[in-house]
Amino acid sequence: MITDRWQKSSYCQEGDACVHISTDLNKVHITDSDAAQTIVTVSHGAFAALLKSL
Repeated sequence: MITDRWQKSSYCQEGDACVHISTDLNKVHITDSDAAQTIVTVSHGAFAALLKSL
């Protein structure tokens, strides 16, 4: 279930396209302010691997 507690990236400037993240017990949900109707859902492990690769 997607929560309504979205966090905006700390690197986002006012007016910029921003990444938003929401988590629940099993998944991480990621969306972009320019494509707010598109939500990518991944496991916590997959999200950690993404961050590590960045």
